[in-house]
Amino acid sequence: MRSHRVVVTGYGGICSLGTNFDDIWRAVLAKKMGYTIWENPGKEIKTTIFGHIRDALSVTQFSKRIIKNTPRFARLGLIATDEAMTMAFGESQNFTDYYNEYDCGVIFGTGWGGFDDAAANYYAYQDVKAPSIQNCFHSMPSIGTAAITVNWQFKGYQNTPVAACASSNIAIGDAYLKIKNGQAKMMIAGGGESTMGSFAIWSIDVLSALTKEKVDLTKACCPFSLDRSGFILSEGAAVVCLEDLETAQKRGAPIFGEIIGYANYSDAYVNLTAPAPDLHSRTLTTQKAIEYANLNVQDIDYINAHGTSTPMNDLNETQVIKQVFGQRAYQIPISSTKSYTGHLIGAAGAMETLFCLKSLTDGVIPATINLNRPDPDCDLNYVPNEHLFKQNLNHVLNVNYGFGGANSCLVIERYQP
Repeated sequence: MRSHRVVVTGYGGICSLGTNFDDIWRAVLAKKMGYTIWENPGKEIKTTIFGHIRDALSVTQFSKRIIKNTPRFARLGLIATDEAMTMAFGESQNFTDYYNEYDCGVIFGTGWGGFDDAAANYYAYQDVKAPSIQNCFHSMPSIGTAAITVNWQFKGYQNTPVAACASSNIAIGDAYLKIKNGQAKMMIAGGGESTMGSFAIWSIDVLSALTKEKVDLTKACCPFSLDRSGFILSEGAAVVCLEDLETAQKRGAPIFGEIIGYANYSDAYVNLTAPAPDLHSRTLTTQKAIEYANLNVQDIDYINAHGTSTPMNDLNETQVIKQVFGQRAYQIPISSTKSYTGHLIGAAGAMETLFCLKSLTDGVIPATINLNRPDPDCDLNYVPNEHLFKQNLNHVLNVNYGFGGANSCLVIERYQP
């Protein structure tokens, strides 16, 4: 198998900042925070700040049969994919003019999938009410992948990474490898999450992972700050359309960037919610992604950090960057776009890939907002509060980690024919 170049020809996203990615990007440039106070999220839940999508979801373009079988996270995935396919193939979305349907696949990740629906239907069943007969489908983590394949009739490779907060970064990395190795020609890759039911929220909140701030939004999500106390749970979805460069060029497709490196190593650490203190697997993940891209640390112009606003992650991530880059670590602009979106869990890596693409095409490095009291132990250039414009960016990293020790890193390059 010969190695193929893999390019991004479309993308789409939805979260509390907007129902399409252009609106989301405008909100980031305007330094808007996509999270608000929810006074009473449920019994024994201490956190009160979340990233909700307030607008009703527009799903009339999808069949009623698909919609009735899909929980909210999968519907978000359909909306994001619809945007990406329109960007890549125009309003008709007719990809079969260029590809055999068996050469086109989907890898759509999630952390908790239809947890909300499964919990609601369980309680309905226990109370002798009428649980949904679609519960089997709503409970499947793979239902998001399935719904996308059915709606567009992608009959090639499909998979559903379930790796908590690293899920969609892994989805994009694995899709990249499928095309690179000649096993697919076009892939939809990304992820979605909507975990806003009381029991699902409680199951994360009880671990003391969510923000302790109850009033001040600027302290609720402030990566790399002394004020950080936990992450904000948000909902959303994001996907990219990846294609083999040769075919994309032949059909005159728009090209927004190129994936050139990817790595994924596991902490295998006994504390499932904490990063491994030895730093080894996180360090190796970034080193190998850069190596596989045939680059060195001097070539990296920007890092979109995992940056969750949790005490352990932000410090550990700072240490990892220093170990990988040495003195170069102090020169590279690094930011956390979770300071705008909150934590999208299974959609985080994909959404942050979209931010990386916009950084490359627009020459903009988004600031880490709410970084008013930097932690002296997190002493790198985390681009506090003010965007950097007119940047000459050629290679950027998107780094995402997940509960259970999942570590992922993508290397994205500004497209050069």
